[in-house]
Amino acid sequence: MLAKPLPVPEELLVGLAREHGTPLFVYDAATVRARVGELRARFDVVRYAQKANGNLALLRLLRAAGCAVDAVSAGEVERALAAGFAADEIAFTADLFDRAALACVAARRPRVNLGSADMIDAYAAIGERHAVTLRVNPGFGDGHGRKVTTGGAGSKHGIWHAELGAAVARARAAGLEVTGLHVHVGSGAGLDGLLAAARAMRTLAPLVGRSLTTLSAGGGLPIPYRPEDARIDLDRLAQGWRGVARELESALDRPLALEIEPGRYLVAEAGVLVTEVRAIKTSGATAFALVDAGFHNLPRPLLYGAYHALSLLGRAADGPLVPQVIAGPLCEPSDVFTQDEDGALAPRALPRLAPGDLVCLHDAGAYAASMASNYNAQPFAAEVLVDGGRARVVRRRQALADLWRDEER
Repeated sequence: MLAKPLPVPEELLVGLAREHGTPLFVYDAATVRARVGELRARFDVVRYAQKANGNLALLRLLRAAGCAVDAVSAGEVERALAAGFAADEIAFTADLFDRAALACVAARRPRVNLGSADMIDAYAAIGERHAVTLRVNPGFGDGHGRKVTTGGAGSKHGIWHAELGAAVARARAAGLEVTGLHVHVGSGAGLDGLLAAARAMRTLAPLVGRSLTTLSAGGGLPIPYRPEDARIDLDRLAQGWRGVARELESALDRPLALEIEPGRYLVAEAGVLVTEVRAIKTSGATAFALVDAGFHNLPRPLLYGAYHALSLLGRAADGPLVPQVIAGPLCEPSDVFTQDEDGALAPRALPRLAPGDLVCLHDAGAYAASMASNYNAQPFAAEVLVDGGRARVVRRRQALADLWRDEER
């Protein structure tokens, strides 16, 4: 069986778990920089979708590596500012303005990427009279599952492609100029879907016309969660988008900047979740290893049946591999890391685990800590960033008293 490589040395992970306790997130700065470099070599702007992981230390790292940033809420705008991003380095992307977001946009003046035509008048009403980007739904979507497909008639995201021309006219009537066009078909999309989105720009971009200065390829770039998965061909992706951009530059008689907006691709492989086995049991023929991390730390298996590779840390595997279900501490039968897309148990062939063993869940840098909760009154896990062999805590473990600190006494 192929092994998934660790982003930092095994002995360091074991030492950090002993020092800081478990569950524990560990992020590797070098992996983040490497992923940013791959995309900056191929696209004009790399805009990090911070919903993947908004830790301030990671945001600062990504800014230093040359990224702009995408925000989808008032909180994310403020978080990006706190990390050192300037307002014009932030794009606020959403399909509506809630009251907090509209007030934040009015006060902070980030760039805006409007996913619904009704946002146009709301944005114009705050007194802004400058460039906007429109997010368009091209009529199709692609993603690693139905729940993360963001295009097509079943998606709430973006302005329907047949209504783009009317939205452009509405923006201009409101005193706004459309300078950007953005398309995002899904999270974990395949190369074919990402290239189809590029081809859709051939008919969509002319509806904007010569005011267009920027094309955004969106995000959704997949990573190889399974050891046998192939990496996405970034050269083919960039060439496909560049080819369409050149055609449009010729037709519009002006240069176009090409943006990409990854989240998962930049941080997922940099992060791991280290957890300790606390109990072993057998129910009928099913062997369970119960660990101290759960879906309050990493909800992707619960939400999507997502696969995360598992590794035993700190000791050599002895004996044959044994099918085991890895489950968490929550009072929920669905608190299981090894389940399929339908929620059925999917035991994993692993060395026979015992209480006290440390287990690593790979590719936990994205949509883990950022989606964490206090369900069952569980505190948020600590987070550590490793950079050049130096490890530092970038989020302390939440104290139990913090769980109710903001509640009425």
